[in-house]
Amino acid sequence: MDIRAILMGLAFAAMWSSAFTSARIIVEYAPPLIALAFRFLISGVIGVGIAAWLGQSMRLSRRQWVGVLVFGLCQNALYLGLNFVAMQTIEASLAAIIASTMPLLVALAGWLIMGQRIRPLGIMGLIAGVVGVTLIMGARLQGGVDMFGLILCVIGVVSLTIATLVVLGASSGGNVLMIVGLQMLVGSAILWVPALMFETFDITWNWQLIVAFIYTTLVPGLVATWVWFTLVGRIGAVKASTFHFLNPFLGVAIAAVLLGERIGMLDVVGVVVIAGGILAVQLSKQPT
Repeated sequence: MDIRAILMGLAFAAMWSSAFTSARIIVEYAPPLIALAFRFLISGVIGVGIAAWLGQSMRLSRRQWVGVLVFGLCQNALYLGLNFVAMQTIEASLAAIIASTMPLLVALAGWLIMGQRIRPLGIMGLIAGVVGVTLIMGARLQGGVDMFGLILCVIGVVSLTIATLVVLGASSGGNVLMIVGLQMLVGSAILWVPALMFETFDITWNWQLIVAFIYTTLVPGLVATWVWFTLVGRIGAVKASTFHFLNPFLGVAIAAVLLGERIGMLDVVGVVVIAGGILAVQLSKQPT
């Protein structure tokens, strides 16, 4: 892994983790689904436009179109849509911690459902992940966390896990930015249906909303997704996924600094254990 790949991985982890804090700010002042549908519409138009300007084509392979549709539905509409709704009632740090367990769920599903072999180090990582999540959830439940929001986050990370398993490798074959932009447009089209059915355009305009929306649209929404697909194409999905172990730390730290969310000792211990579990699982996939 060269220095460029390392810097890309660190940048992706920071951008991905910051999305929960900016989303928490957005849902304070705007309906979550309408805001997210607008975000994907803008990100998608920008992504497709830049991709066309760079000479990338919409003539994708069948596997790439499957990736566009599945990720547009499972990641953009379900995963992020449910998280945006949930963060009306739960803290950004908790949403980030739940979402960061995705690599553990992918490894667990691959082992139990798809029959993939997993080394002892990977099994230890899965156990550590379960212990870490249990510590955090126990502390948060005692503190009176909103169960509806918590369930929405869990359903969201499960849908992202399914998407990851279904379309693994769908970014191969070029046209990366075009694929990213089309995924955004698919997510926007799907989200507009429940947004118009259940929400009204009740928006409190202020500089916090505008800054958070622009940042979320351009950085976690467009740039981070492009960096991730580019990183996977450069070093492979297994090595790239190693950077996910940073997400629990960064998600909690950014929420604490920018939103002033309180972090208890059990949260800290749980985050460390989960991060260690993610790292162990990813290292267990590396060639001997």
